[in-house]
Amino acid sequence: MTGRDVLWADAEDRIERLNRLLGGWANYFCLGPVSKAYGLVDQYTRHRLRQWLRAKHKLHRGAEKSRFPDQYLEQQLGLIRLRAKTRTFPWANA
Repeated sequence: MTGRDVLWADAEDRIERLNRLLGGWANYFCLGPVSKAYGLVDQYTRHRLRQWLRAKHKLHRGAEKSRFPDQYLEQQLGLIRLRAKTRTFPWANA
């Protein structure tokens, strides 16, 4: 969903699709100790989304973390954070 072949796509559209995919995946794999897995998926998703945004806006390498911080991805674009979902799972705090 964040490949160079979809640089033409709108960022909000990409986030909406990612949120549906991540939410479905998280609901399917919500049993057991998932906190670490959710954290790694969050980290990877943000990394790939930043790379995609950097390529879309033709920014230099290394500029994506300062230009697109977590707060921007979550509050402005609406990307979900899976790790925050585990707070409601009493069995997921391993």
